[in-house]
Amino acid sequence: MASLLVINARLITVAAGADDLGYLDEGWMLVEDGIIAATGAGQPPAGTTADEVLDVDGAFAAPGFVSSHSHLFTSGLRGLGVSETLYGWCDSMLGFASHMTPEDMYWSTLHGSLDFLANGVTTAYNFTDPLQAWESMVDGARVGDAPLRSLEYHTRQADGCLDAGIRFVDAIGMDVSSGTDDEIFARFAAEAAHTRGMDPDLALGVSIMGQVQWSPRPEAAELEVEAMRRFGVTNQAHFLESPEAVPLQQSKFAMYRDAGALGPDMMFGHFIQTTSEIIAQTAEGGASMSWQPASNGRLASGVALVPEMLELGIRVGMGLDDQACTDLADPWGNMRAGIFMQRARTKDPLSMTPETVLRLHTLGGAEILGVADRVGSLEVGKFADFVVVDPRMPDVGPLWHPVRTYVLSMSLRNLKQVYVGGVLASENGVSTNPLAAEASARVHTDLPARAAQFGHPR
Repeated sequence: MASLLVINARLITVAAGADDLGYLDEGWMLVEDGIIAATGAGQPPAGTTADEVLDVDGAFAAPGFVSSHSHLFTSGLRGLGVSETLYGWCDSMLGFASHMTPEDMYWSTLHGSLDFLANGVTTAYNFTDPLQAWESMVDGARVGDAPLRSLEYHTRQADGCLDAGIRFVDAIGMDVSSGTDDEIFARFAAEAAHTRGMDPDLALGVSIMGQVQWSPRPEAAELEVEAMRRFGVTNQAHFLESPEAVPLQQSKFAMYRDAGALGPDMMFGHFIQTTSEIIAQTAEGGASMSWQPASNGRLASGVALVPEMLELGIRVGMGLDDQACTDLADPWGNMRAGIFMQRARTKDPLSMTPETVLRLHTLGGAEILGVADRVGSLEVGKFADFVVVDPRMPDVGPLWHPVRTYVLSMSLRNLKQVYVGGVLASENGVSTNPLAAEASARVHTDLPARAAQFGHPR
């Protein structure tokens, strides 16, 4: 059984219920067979041994970030649709993705997963691109009836996550406007079975990519809720994100509410164009939300009322969303964007603190995904997924408030190492995965080849 002993760490455990996020100015952590076996202050007890000792010499050791809302296949599609809000940006980015093959999707997802890992994100809720290709939005619903792609189009995306070594929850679109109800459920069952047959230490679960916002079918919410119950899965819906057609989109909340979706297994992604009634009903039902501040700013979507939601007891996680709409998958930048947005909106510095966003981007994300028993904090019994972050390289000066400095002053330049299950996954931004070089080469070769065939994306 392999073991690792981390010593001389500024340890941020993000322990459940800890007001100070469990910070230890000098701490240690013992990892056995990929699982945290013990943590403590000072030096390890006499006689503590391990196969490998990692002396971080005063650097931070903190939980790997959890992105509770991600689209990993978009890694090769950055910088598109810059003059557009959500729907126009989707026309640009997803319009191009509609020409990608299953193998394109595999390598793009692998590339995106390795990018997340290199930037300190060790667990991702991953929305796979659905089998039904994107179509433009008119009056708040998809137009046209694009044919379904092969089942392999989904399964190769899940394969890309697995082969990258990132922990992930696989979110699958049901495409309820294509086929009979029996065909829809059979298709979802096949996609879910593929993921559930993978290593459960990496494939942490299956979820529904809620599509009521996009669907022209009025029964979409009922079908999603039936799938949640039939297959024992969660659901995260992109909802109330875009500043267009707001009254129409708000009216669709009743579809989820009346279908009985508002429980602990229901998440709303973005959740910006809300009303006080929608927020209150969400809190009462026990649903949660995933907050993507960097993406919301990039797409001019608006600012979610996160402090108000937290005050009502709504559980919140943070996500990095598409690499194509944050352009740089930087969890520190995402946390700071969230702090700055909320403080600028409320004019109250206590409306969003560094401690709050760090919890939301780690344990909070794990909680809404239903995987907090395995990831999100450095606690005994959980996977040893952690980052090593050196505040001296580059040097930020004295650490008067270490956890706050970790959030406000650290950057990807300070990120030195990323471990998944106690195994080095990236060092100084360089992946240890043997497929990394090929993934990069394939993205740089295959996507331009698609552009030559079908036209350059905007």
